[in-house]
Amino acid sequence: MVKFTFRIWLYILCMIIALIAINPSFTSGVVVKSLEQNSSAALAGISAGEIIKNINTMPIKTITDYSAAVSGMEVKPIEFEILTDKGKFNYSSKTVDFDIENMTVTSVYGNAANSGIKENFTVFGINNYSITEDYDFYVAKNALEPKLKISISTDKRSYSFFTNNPLDLVVGNVPKTRIRTGLDLQGGARGLIKPERKLSMQEMNDLLEVSRYRLNVYGISDINVRTANDLSGNTYMLVEVAGATPTELRELIGKQGKFEAKIGNETVFLGGKEDITSVCRNDAMCSGIESCNPVQNGYSCRFKFVVYLSEKAAERHADITSPLSVNVTENGNYLSKMLELYLDDKLVDSLFIGEDLQGKITTQVQIQGGGFGVTEKEAFSEAQKSMQKLQTVLITGSLPFKLEILKLDSISSALGNEFIKSIFIAGLVVAVSVFLVLYFRYHKIKISAMIFCTMASEIFMTVGLAALIKWNLDLPSIAGIIAAIGTGVDDQIVIVDESRINIERGWKERIKRAFTIVFGAYSTVIVSLLPLWWAGAGLLKGFAITTLLGISIGVLVTRPAFADLLSQVEK
Repeated sequence: MVKFTFRIWLYILCMIIALIAINPSFTSGVVVKSLEQNSSAALAGISAGEIIKNINTMPIKTITDYSAAVSGMEVKPIEFEILTDKGKFNYSSKTVDFDIENMTVTSVYGNAANSGIKENFTVFGINNYSITEDYDFYVAKNALEPKLKISISTDKRSYSFFTNNPLDLVVGNVPKTRIRTGLDLQGGARGLIKPERKLSMQEMNDLLEVSRYRLNVYGISDINVRTANDLSGNTYMLVEVAGATPTELRELIGKQGKFEAKIGNETVFLGGKEDITSVCRNDAMCSGIESCNPVQNGYSCRFKFVVYLSEKAAERHADITSPLSVNVTENGNYLSKMLELYLDDKLVDSLFIGEDLQGKITTQVQIQGGGFGVTEKEAFSEAQKSMQKLQTVLITGSLPFKLEILKLDSISSALGNEFIKSIFIAGLVVAVSVFLVLYFRYHKIKISAMIFCTMASEIFMTVGLAALIKWNLDLPSIAGIIAAIGTGVDDQIVIVDESRINIERGWKERIKRAFTIVFGAYSTVIVSLLPLWWAGAGLLKGFAITTLLGISIGVLVTRPAFADLLSQVEK
């Protein structure tokens, strides 16, 4: 009967922790990987990471179920008759396809443009609706445009919204575990980026934040943006995007980016130092979460921070806001047009403008916004994220330095799948071979089985620890696990051999001698792996990390437990 020593209990505890970290899941549904900003689903509150359980009461268990549910959603176009100062125009569409200001067409697109409607036409009616002011246009637009009601239930909450477009969600299978795989295994593109000059730590952090946010604005999921260093002391930005091609990645990160703040069609200020002299952050006097209050279905938190404009930007703001009217609402009095923030010509946020700023030349503008969550803590976190996002975009605007793409790699997901299959086959062959060699060496099936089980448990613990620290397992990482396991088998052979020689010495002395050898080898491996942390611009960091994790788990957890079990088998 096995005597459970402290070392064996520690081994069992670590196995349990690894199991919890890996967290095998049998949840059905599809996970939202990304969605277009300002889409109907995004405005309803759906976010990436939620697991869709049903759509319009139809159970969703697989991607096939999701495709079947979405394929049945179709909004049929209707006939529009537009009365203008230039005559009547008819066309069929799902949307009105033009915008107006002061009853005058400001932009036209789609079927409305094909029908002959042009900018500067004055609109007097849409179908049976008379247009005497802009408000009438929006009433008619909302009433006439065909819409489809969609009800979605996720693992967090239920959503209902109307849309005249197909669901623009990118979904995937629900991960079965918390194990995160790298680009080598799931496919995509990797870019190594070098700024034109040496950046300070704050500038590099801003670059990383802006790059992450810009990729999110484009609806890209499964991104990894981090710093990488080489042995010469150079710092790079490493961008990995799952499912992308090198060409797409080059287009996304090769340009500097453009930030604009507009009121209507007029630009108030641009990002960067020319228009924005400073943005308040990390100062409770002019930046922070203002309040959190319960609302329907959860909580809402409000944030505010101050932006300091240049004199020219302040004058433009005054000129543009002077002719605007004031809307009186329950939440306060605001100007008739909102301040809209664009990043690379994509709308990222819309903010109300208080009536006290109308026509005033002020170099201090207070930006306000909010975050919603089911709990107060979740709402606070969402508000904080939104505030930090806006602050980062306003601070940097167009990046103040150029980026040089040093290297672009394309990785096929098919190669990753083939590699995983090869690893399993090779692993099985090696495991059987090691077991047989050990059996012929020691002629005891118990010892062979113990070494084999210890080897398997080291793999399990290493993968569990990688899942716990959210490290992506790529090809170098898997190679590191294999190297650590090989070292582990060597150490266990040393322990077994040392326990069988010099029998005249006591058991403790023999094991102590064995662990002296084990710890000596451990120290040598650690020193030899440290340079790999930076070598190759950090691309070999995965090998270094998993090897260090694996041998550390072995030396501190599995080897001592193995020695205690061996003492009970050999005595």
